[in-house]
Amino acid sequence: MMPGMRGVNPRQMQMAMKRMGIETTEMQDVDEVIIRTKDKDIVVKGAQVTVVSMKGQKTYQIAGEGEEIRERGSAAGDSSGAPQAPSGPSVNQEDVELVAGQANVSEDDARDALLETGGEPAEAIIYLMGKRKK
Repeated sequence: MMPGMRGVNPRQMQMAMKRMGIETTEMQDVDEVIIRTKDKDIVVKGAQVTVVSMKGQKTYQIAGEGEEIRERGSAAGDSSGAPQAPSGPSVNQEDVELVAGQANVSEDDARDALLETGGEPAEAIIYLMGKRKK
């Protein structure tokens, strides 16, 4: 415990924080939190998320049971010409099928477009439609 904080009533602490313009709330029903970097995803399982709002800014405090690190794939990938499996959690089969159907391309082309656009289906469709016009 911090010096000078002994015996502080949690209710009084909340009131003092509120007077200073600081509000805290717990997010409900959070299963996991994914922190996505350029080359990996950090997945925090069993996450408890506290949102601290102060002066118009929000800070998210995350506590969890454990973390898993997932490497993210790249479009360069396999040079053997064999079809690539979806790479990482950012590209799933439903997105591949959606993009392939909407852009009228093969699933391999749709998967490549999703990888190129960071796993965003709408951007992948626009990307593929633009390529077709050229």
